[in-house]
Amino acid sequence: MNERLDGISVFVDVAEAGSFALAAQRLGVTRSAVGKIVARLEQRLGVRLFSRTTRRHNLTEDGQIYYERCLRALAELEAAEEAFEGGKREPSGRLRISVPVLFGRRCIAPVILRLMQTYPALQIDMSFNDRVADLVEEGYDLAVRIGTLPDTSKLVARKLGVQRMGICAAPDYLAQHGIPEHMEDFARHQGIAYSNAGRTAPWQLQAADGQVQDVNIHCRLLLDDLQAITDAAVAGAGLAWLPCWMIWHELHSERLSLVMGADQLVANDIHVVWPHARHLPSKVRVAIDALVAEVPQVLGQDDGFALHPQPVLMSTPAGPHPQPRRLVQAG
Repeated sequence: MNERLDGISVFVDVAEAGSFALAAQRLGVTRSAVGKIVARLEQRLGVRLFSRTTRRHNLTEDGQIYYERCLRALAELEAAEEAFEGGKREPSGRLRISVPVLFGRRCIAPVILRLMQTYPALQIDMSFNDRVADLVEEGYDLAVRIGTLPDTSKLVARKLGVQRMGICAAPDYLAQHGIPEHMEDFARHQGIAYSNAGRTAPWQLQAADGQVQDVNIHCRLLLDDLQAITDAAVAGAGLAWLPCWMIWHELHSERLSLVMGADQLVANDIHVVWPHARHLPSKVRVAIDALVAEVPQVLGQDDGFALHPQPVLMSTPAGPHPQPRRLVQAG
């Protein structure tokens, strides 16, 4: 009976991962071990469960029927275990997380480190990268995303907060080149822009009618690292469009001056996302709960200063931010 249950669990993991290799990576076993388990299951049932291609293992018609029945059976077993344990199971095992480089380092890593102290059996594998990882294909348990989320049924999301932006520059730069007071003034300034994979992020603000407008500024310096942009702005290389959590200390130390506050610029929602699954492991659940509880507090340190710069040099009224498309929202 135990072998049958093990075979069912591995079969379901392969069906959801779409490949023996990815399922093996998630389970911490070899690809050949997964293949043997599925082969024994197919031999016992007398049917083919997967049609194999070069990169994917797709369910056959019989496999789809068996998969749906296995899901119901496993869900019943998991519900029975949780009922007996009363939610006292200690989160354990490896938790794979994908986060943006600097936001992850400053705002996510401290939360996860505290989580590790709370749950000693938890192992963390965190990747810092500004590219958008494919959670299902690459085997991540969850990821943090900044900006508009694509429509997909494979992921679930919860909002962590809002990344507010500010346009700033070194006081010496502003003394030499002047302070932009109107939209057309930006055309006479130098900008330092974030560029990644050949794409440059536009600087966006809310016009008087609530419409989103791109700031027209010449950017001689393109960088793919927010810290490098901050350092260049402090050195007087030009105006920079940066997250408020990034420049909070530079503003308070007066190494940078705020030209336009976050109440006038388009903000980006921040979400934690994870693959849709029949059962959310306790290690993933506690991580999501910790991020939802703590990240807004980290972001909140900016608001008192960045939302109300002194003086406010731009008079463009703030309108409602456009709402991004959402994934399936949880909680």
